[in-house]
Amino acid sequence: MALKRCIIEMGVGVDLHGGDYTKAAQRAVANALWHNSLSFPRAVGKGPEAMQVDVTIAVAEPDSVDGDAVLSVLPYGERRIQVVKGGLDIPSEDGSDVTIMANAAVVVSMEL
Repeated sequence: MALKRCIIEMGVGVDLHGGDYTKAAQRAVANALWHNSLSFPRAVGKGPEAMQVDVTIAVAEPDSVDGDAVLSVLPYGERRIQVVKGGLDIPSEDGSDVTIMANAAVVVSMEL
């Protein structure tokens, strides 16, 4: 059997006032998963734990993301994360606050 990509979903998450890159990243992953119910593992005789889930998060400050906390959003599968530079920081007019936008790509693969 070979590992095959089965689905890719994208999401955007925002932390409006907290300056929390992890919270924005968690919301981006939740947004990517929000409208999905993956039934294909059962269709091929496997359970959801057989999924390999690779998450890529893009934020302006990658070192500020707690990867384990982001992966905790995922309900199933073997989980891996990569955090890269990207996303968007939007400072307030007076510079006292920042809105953080994170982008997420969630790729689900299985041995088929």
